[in-house]
Amino acid sequence: MRSLRTKITAMMVIVLLVALTMITILTTVFIRKTEHNKSDQLLLLLCETGERNLDYYFNSVQKSVENVANYVETDLDGLDDAHLQQHMDRVRDYFDLMAYRTNGVLTYYYRIDPEVSENVKGFWYTNLDGEGFTEHEVTDITLYDTEDTSNLVWFTVPKYEGKPIWLPPYITDNLNMRVISYNVPIYWRGQFVGVVGIEIDYATMAEQVDSIKLYSNGYAFVNDEDGNLFYHPRIDVSQLTEENYPDIPEGITSENTFIQYTFNGEEKLAAWLPLTNGMRLNVTVPVSETEGEWQKLIGNILIVALEVLAGSIIFTMIYTRRITKPLEQLTEAAEQADKGNYDYKLDYNKNDEVGRLTKTFMRLENHMKDNISDLKTQAFVDSLTQAKNKRAFTTMLEQIQGRMDKQENDLNFAIGMFDCDDLKHINDRYGHEKGDVYLKTACRVICRVFQHSPVFRIGGDEFSVLIQNEDYENREALLKEFEEAREKISAEAENQWEQVHLSMGVALYNPQKDSAVIDVLRRADEAMYENKRIRKKVRK
Repeated sequence: MRSLRTKITAMMVIVLLVALTMITILTTVFIRKTEHNKSDQLLLLLCETGERNLDYYFNSVQKSVENVANYVETDLDGLDDAHLQQHMDRVRDYFDLMAYRTNGVLTYYYRIDPEVSENVKGFWYTNLDGEGFTEHEVTDITLYDTEDTSNLVWFTVPKYEGKPIWLPPYITDNLNMRVISYNVPIYWRGQFVGVVGIEIDYATMAEQVDSIKLYSNGYAFVNDEDGNLFYHPRIDVSQLTEENYPDIPEGITSENTFIQYTFNGEEKLAAWLPLTNGMRLNVTVPVSETEGEWQKLIGNILIVALEVLAGSIIFTMIYTRRITKPLEQLTEAAEQADKGNYDYKLDYNKNDEVGRLTKTFMRLENHMKDNISDLKTQAFVDSLTQAKNKRAFTTMLEQIQGRMDKQENDLNFAIGMFDCDDLKHINDRYGHEKGDVYLKTACRVICRVFQHSPVFRIGGDEFSVLIQNEDYENREALLKEFEEAREKISAEAENQWEQVHLSMGVALYNPQKDSAVIDVLRRADEAMYENKRIRKKVRK
């Protein structure tokens, strides 16, 4: 193990030795190295510039479509024709606004699946002359086999994939234009509704790629990670078939930023960067054009010596900074822990004094988080049944009330109230130990039926369930399943304390009537007592 002082001293000596050695070595290789680096930097710079321009273009399209998709799924409130038509009018205005804010949009559309509605088809707007968008007749999907993803790719592919997707260039329907599009499938309550998307002109992307040039014969092209061409300034990609497709040069699919390959007998150097739509932008140039001439050798040697010495000093300063930075991070972590934030990440793991201190601090931090987690668990869990306790129930009601106050459109829930019949009788006759068995059996039945909803013990013999998510959708079946489970266990039990006699009441949240969550809770409680009265009469 080395101390920080030893590391700094050793590094300063190494830097000076490297500087002297480099001066000697660079006398023979400087020019070649400089030219090679310059070519690499120019390639990467052009590639980064093109990548930024193309990504800005693609990202603006992607963001617009995703904003529209979010608006669409939020706005959907039914799939009948009347709701869909009103929904379509609202989306049309919003999509029109987003399209005008997005550069290079050729068409935008929202197409409803014919299986959802035969009458409300959606809309399709085009801007072919750059003068503004005009409505175009939507494609009749029913004329195509939508199970075949080679048809209507803008509709069938996102529907089949079930996720947003950039599509490679294709000829758009009816317009006979080569385009690229970004499409998002729309779902409502798990059902596929349709597709929203934007198409951009393939020629627009081609113009941006064509503008990237280097030296006399350098150019840019776009392909996928497998080497398949999307655009090439010297190859008409639209005319390529399996028979005349050029061989993919060896090395063109490398994961290295800089690649060297041979095409048509010419050795080339290229730099590539990934685009946000999954494509790869390549900037390539013949290697013969990157070779510089051996000029001003003596002057360059002197310049290199000065640069190396300056670089050695800078490198030492940077390295010293790297050593002190972990101490600054550790100080910041301690300050955050003092404020109660135990999630501050420390990534320094070297085997020195700071590294050991960092590891010790992280262990202490994890212990604190574990202790706090244990305390939170104890505070919100009922010790007998392991269900959530009344404090957790109160917290949950406050959270629900907050969502009700915000008038969230997607807020759907119901509250179930359960009361254990005859608990006092069991405690008095068989003892509280048997009463505890009775309570745990009752809680286990409730938890098993309502698996996707939180269960709370809110009193000695009272339980409550916040029915939500899948349980809310299947509540009728679950209530019937609960009654069957209750009767089955009671019938099979050998002892009275092993039976389950639970009165039950359920109330659904109605946003038109319920201004407070206590209103739903009150109705559930009333329904439970009414059920208890009926059950008591039947049992007599």
